[in-house]
Amino acid sequence: MVKMVFSDIDGTLLTDDKRVTAGTEQAVKELLGRGIPFVLVSARMPEAITPITERMGIKIPMICYSGALVLTAAGEVLQSVTMEKEKTTAFLREAAARFPQAVVNFYAGHHWYVRDPQEAHVAFERKITGAVPERADFADCLARGVLPHKLLLMMEPADCARAEEELRAHAAGLHVVRSAPTLLEVMDASVTKASGIEVMLRHAGVTAADALSFGDNYNDLEMLRYTGTSVAMGNAPEEVKAAATAVTLSNEEDGIAAYLLQCGLVG
Repeated sequence: MVKMVFSDIDGTLLTDDKRVTAGTEQAVKELLGRGIPFVLVSARMPEAITPITERMGIKIPMICYSGALVLTAAGEVLQSVTMEKEKTTAFLREAAARFPQAVVNFYAGHHWYVRDPQEAHVAFERKITGAVPERADFADCLARGVLPHKLLLMMEPADCARAEEELRAHAAGLHVVRSAPTLLEVMDASVTKASGIEVMLRHAGVTAADALSFGDNYNDLEMLRYTGTSVAMGNAPEEVKAAATAVTLSNEEDGIAAYLLQCGLVG
């Protein structure tokens, strides 16, 4: 019996043009009306998630930074896992040497630090998320004791795929994974979407067997393998579909709503 539903955001809850369709919004609200919590699980920071829930007119828990920061609907922190200073410094040095073309973002709690807020990749990320970047020197942040929940590297798809492989080999104690063809996420090694879900389930008194998750990309694999029922979106890569217990329609076709209706959780 499904007692809690978890969903990725980009490519899952949102369409390709970053909208929540009327059908999906209606299904989520009906699910909540039936007393089944709906939790968003994303690599995004809190300030890039709340605009979505506010537009939907709902207040729900969220798992941010792919599990590094877990918040209740009221904003209470259930888990906060930051990267260690020495490991962060070493990774930034390695990334700069091997992939100088990468645009690096430093996320700490409710802050998004960048070297140049006007840089094209940063400006695009601001446009699609609604979050506001702050100019900062990462070495200064670390010297002041500001530790990141996540680093995000932006680069062209071919470079990103190569960076995932190369930097992972030089990132002991860190979790390195692509969340999109052009985005490489870096967190503490203990952090995955599954680890964030585990914290949320424990808080709610629900077992993984009674949880359902929706996802569409490689950084959703741990989550899909962890929950008792898992659903890959129709737009997911084959490897992600193979890890799920079911496959639904794409994010452009109300995939979440279609599955919730199919399994009788709404409708």
